[in-house]
Amino acid sequence: MGKRLLCIWLGLMMVVFAQAQELQAKVSINSSRVNSTVDRKVFVTLQNQLTNLLNNRKWTGDVFKQQEKIQCSFILNIESVESQNLFKATLIIQAARPVYQSSYQAAMLNFQDPDVYFKYQEFQPVEFNENRVQGSDPLAANLTAVFAFYVYAILGLDYDSFSPKGGDVYFQKAQNIVNNAPEGRNISGWRVFDGLRNRYWLSENMLNSRYNIIHDIIYSYYRSGLDKLYNNEKDARTNVLQSLVQLQAFNRENPNTMFLQVFMQGKTTELVGIFKKAPAQEKARALDVLSTIDIVNAGIYKQELK
Repeated sequence: MGKRLLCIWLGLMMVVFAQAQELQAKVSINSSRVNSTVDRKVFVTLQNQLTNLLNNRKWTGDVFKQQEKIQCSFILNIESVESQNLFKATLIIQAARPVYQSSYQAAMLNFQDPDVYFKYQEFQPVEFNENRVQGSDPLAANLTAVFAFYVYAILGLDYDSFSPKGGDVYFQKAQNIVNNAPEGRNISGWRVFDGLRNRYWLSENMLNSRYNIIHDIIYSYYRSGLDKLYNNEKDARTNVLQSLVQLQAFNRENPNTMFLQVFMQGKTTELVGIFKKAPAQEKARALDVLSTIDIVNAGIYKQELK
């Protein structure tokens, strides 16, 4: 009987550890733009392999409870088939974080990467080795390098939101991928000269010592702000506004950084909801700040917070 109980206990522990991974990720591959002569089954196989990579690999040394898992989605839009087994795609990455004592998921990352070029043959291994980012075939390794980079970026943002600079180790891992990124014809997004909104600049912004205030902004917005809305809405709203004021000052001193776009993307409805019932003076202050740091949505803020 003792051995039987031990086996049951070990079995339960295996289930617990199997569910201890950090992500609850959904991967979707859209191949509607690809010529109908291409066998769509290839993309179904790849979708399953990428899903397994994200959800079954341990990305940190920590144990996540089921309700603590980071909800995220990766939408890979195949734009064209360059030649046999070579694909050009865009990738939409979305990640959210649960807000304390609520069922609400607050956006952490909502970004479109336009430069995903990769090689894939059905059933080839889809793996990531942080010690050998380029792999034996850089074109094949580029896809998993891109996905792993955004996993670490998501983890960095999530950990930053729970403790000041808590995500540094994961931003460093993302930087390691940038430094050792696959190289080859048509591979893009990893280098300083590949544009102003790419993986290189996201990593640079998050680790630049001149931009340390970024991490305070993230922590203040989520942990001191959103997480306190249930118990103390007034103080929470004050903390959210303070984080936006800090962001405004940061942007004034460092215009056109990628971080501003990354932080503000997908937050319009959330911010309107936070400040719509605020006292007139606080609402006016929020409107003033939001109109300068989220210019694209300034009209919405003026309409909703008037």
